[in-house]
Amino acid sequence: MSPPRGLIIAAPASGSGKTTVTLGLLRALSRAGIDVRGAKSGPDYIDPAYHAAACGRPCLNLDAWAMTPDLLRARASGDGLLLIEGAMGLFDGAPPDGRGATADLARLLGYPVVLVVDAARMAQSIAPLVAGFAACDPDVRIAGVILNRVGSDRHARMLRRALAPSGLPVLGCLPRTDGIARPSRHLGLVQAQEDPALDVFLDRVADTVATWIDLGALRDLATCGPDVTPARTTPPAQRIAVAQDAAFSFFYPHQRADWQAAGAEVIAFSPLADDPVPQADLIYLPGGYPELFAAQLSSANRFLSSLRNASQTTDIYGECGGFMALGQAITDADGLIHPMAGLLDLHTSFAQRKLHLGYRHLHAEQGPMTGRWAGHEFHYATTLHARGNPLFAAHDAEGTALPDMGLVAGRVAGSFAHLIDRTDAP
Repeated sequence: MSPPRGLIIAAPASGSGKTTVTLGLLRALSRAGIDVRGAKSGPDYIDPAYHAAACGRPCLNLDAWAMTPDLLRARASGDGLLLIEGAMGLFDGAPPDGRGATADLARLLGYPVVLVVDAARMAQSIAPLVAGFAACDPDVRIAGVILNRVGSDRHARMLRRALAPSGLPVLGCLPRTDGIARPSRHLGLVQAQEDPALDVFLDRVADTVATWIDLGALRDLATCGPDVTPARTTPPAQRIAVAQDAAFSFFYPHQRADWQAAGAEVIAFSPLADDPVPQADLIYLPGGYPELFAAQLSSANRFLSSLRNASQTTDIYGECGGFMALGQAITDADGLIHPMAGLLDLHTSFAQRKLHLGYRHLHAEQGPMTGRWAGHEFHYATTLHARGNPLFAAHDAEGTALPDMGLVAGRVAGSFAHLIDRTDAP
């Protein structure tokens, strides 16, 4: 495995436009014949699908909180230019000390950072802001700046003049542009596969980026990462059936690739299409948005019947949305109750939402995912009841004990946590 040339697209804060800039760069460079691929810092299932659509290559997730340095470098390895989109602000990470920030990726992978700054309400104040980020950590190198939401040519000249003493190249000034925002929903953004006008959107963003950003200068800033030590993961079973459709889409491409590289067979099926569960050693229901498709899932009799039958002889594991689908019922946002598989004594509801968010240290002594894990929780479901044996002992990112997570009943198990990597942490 070879270390690729790469850049990190980061920002001082969330909402600066780094996702839009990254998507535009991926599409514009790909259209220009450049071998480019995307990666996303941290746990994120939505943006990677847009990255893949923008450049036609699977997107990586690189999580500096949950993955070991060797695993991060191995997953980043490959051909072509690698553009890593940061999360939140450059130095923002998990409590208490910001571990897992995009800056950690810069340190571990050795890639330079291009800072996307929302300049809409700034003029000369841009200089101390950028200077502060550039001087904050000598192991995190700010190599260039992209100014976003610039109001006019005059505004752009003021900003460039203010930044000139820093010596940092201003790679482009993107004007305030209508029509390149993406719709949101209750948890994250609308999924890429749900947007019929996605290519039109990506081309519009790419046109804007190609017009206002010096793509050649940006490519010249990319550097090679460190040497790669091969890292292998152990699949949870030899033959794994994975639910894959709009209701169960939160399945990292690297997870499939890791399992297959270790010799496992991965078979996709669609509960929304009422596919029967394939013959397998493990049935895996990833997260997603089952609550948006609860009526359709509830009437998918062939799928539900085959899942119940399989539970007598086959291990079944559900994460977040998959966990909810294994329960007795899901109550949707309108208060309608939709019966689910009934394999766990669990009833979840979206009629009254509550945010659950954060990294998790997890330890399971039974079920198909035994051992210690680093994971992440992000959902708005309310648990009306969850009765039975818990699956995980849990701690938050600061090591504070949390209530036990998940349920296990016979060969069926699941929890709201998304497992990221095995760990020796408590």
